[in-house]
Amino acid sequence: MEFLIPILIVVALLVIAGIYLWATYNSLVALNVRVDEAWSDITVQLKRRADLLPNLIEAVKGYAAHEKAVFENVTRARAETLAVHTPAEAGVAEGHMQQALKSLFAVAEAYPGLQASQNFLQLQQAVVDTEDKIQASRRFYNGGVRELNTKIKVFPNNLFARNLGFTEREFFEVVDGAAIAEPPRIQF
Repeated sequence: MEFLIPILIVVALLVIAGIYLWATYNSLVALNVRVDEAWSDITVQLKRRADLLPNLIEAVKGYAAHEKAVFENVTRARAETLAVHTPAEAGVAEGHMQQALKSLFAVAEAYPGLQASQNFLQLQQAVVDTEDKIQASRRFYNGGVRELNTKIKVFPNNLFARNLGFTEREFFEVVDGAAIAEPPRIQF
């Protein structure tokens, strides 16, 4: 009977370890899915903004057709944004997009008739709303990445998380911090 006690202790420890591994694995899967969902939200908002830009360019072009370089920069930044696949690529593209939008809105400010155009004002408001949604989606994504990366790095999860296929994810950080330090100035 005395040999049964150590066996029960070992079985109990194995059950506890199994429950811990099961719970940790499931929480890592849930965090991974949450990060994927958040990245999807970001790409949806980036696509939405990219879809608004051709109309915005056309509205400005009607007043400032000679500002070809500005329109080319916005078009280039739009194409770059649509081609991103990773947060690092998105960070670089976002910096370029913010610079291009600043120059586009700076051109628009020089034309009072454009500022009074209802179509232009609606497009500006849509871009502002989308920028806010991108910012919110980015915060949600980075929060999920922080949770996932922390869970992967902490002991004892770090002993087995990578072996189960979980890797740290990269944050969505804009490479050119100065580009987003001051948002595009939009006046109504």
